[in-house]
Amino acid sequence: MKTTKHKIKIIISGGGTGGHIFPALAIAEEIKRRHVTANILFVGAKGRMEMEKVPAAGYRIIGLPVAGFRRKQLVKNFSVIFRLIVSLKKAKEIIKEFKPHIVVGVGGYASGPMLRIAARQGIPTLIQEQNSYAGITNRLLAKKTKKICVAYPDMDKYFPTDKIVLAGNPVRSGLTDTRGKVSEARTYFNLEKKKPVLLILGGSLGARTINRSVIENLELLTESGIFVIWQTGTLYHSEALEAMKSFSVKNIKIHDFISRMDLAYAVADVIISRAGAGTISEICLVGKPVILVPSPNVAEDHQTKNAMTLVDREAAEIVKDDEATEKLLPRALILLKDEDRQKQLGKNISKLALPDSAKLIVNEIEKLIQ
Repeated sequence: MKTTKHKIKIIISGGGTGGHIFPALAIAEEIKRRHVTANILFVGAKGRMEMEKVPAAGYRIIGLPVAGFRRKQLVKNFSVIFRLIVSLKKAKEIIKEFKPHIVVGVGGYASGPMLRIAARQGIPTLIQEQNSYAGITNRLLAKKTKKICVAYPDMDKYFPTDKIVLAGNPVRSGLTDTRGKVSEARTYFNLEKKKPVLLILGGSLGARTINRSVIENLELLTESGIFVIWQTGTLYHSEALEAMKSFSVKNIKIHDFISRMDLAYAVADVIISRAGAGTISEICLVGKPVILVPSPNVAEDHQTKNAMTLVDREAAEIVKDDEATEKLLPRALILLKDEDRQKQLGKNISKLALPDSAKLIVNEIEKLIQ
């Protein structure tokens, strides 16, 4: 399909979680950097996070009523099927009105209807798969899509080899050079002494197991002689502050949300995190040792598969969700004392970083529309 810089129209579809939305926005930013007049339309799922985050970033978005299938509540899938039919009709209307040169799917419910209709109409489609385990929607869409940009090697077990491009996951800006920000980070987080720093990421909303593990081990942490930067997420912030009232030591810095993640990564010696694809990509980029606690509450247990991709390469450590309360913080303190192990993990995880991910994906987009 022939086009010019001044006529490019692109639909980016998907969302549901930050792991889908932030890569989508990074792709959009790279498109705009190259093609200032490009017309980018986002299509998401009504009521999901993208309906707030995308307009906040300055882009237009349309919501579809689509929802995911419920394996444990089969009766409710009748409404899911009805929503899917309505969403397919709406997707057809959007494509007819907007006339995109390409539709890019970033995962999540909304990407299914948009890419399916686009492919039927002969419009090029591209999938960006963030995880090491491909979701069912992307596996079904792969048959008709033109290119599949993946973040992990060995994805040919899910997708046709000739369609795969190893491109990584686009991450938020400012993370490519954190080494020179350590001094600024210590001032920002008020870490006056040069003690080891443990960064605990409890999620944007809150990871129950990680946060409860910290609360159960507060005495251990306050006596450890380290600094802790603890992002609780909004759901657990009040509980964390209440739990800390029993301790007079001020070595634990509690935040519901950290806006300067570049500084948090810069000053961290060891990180504790869930194993979402976006966060893993960021940690690979900053090259820091990490202990991953995969969430058991995700489709196909894909966070465990993400984590094991790193663990098998000696690039991360793992603690199971149901063992975290007992083992997570003691394991972190052991790692903080083992500089050789830290260096090994940091070196190996850095090898998995793909810093030019957004550029590589947009390269493929440009090839398809030209």
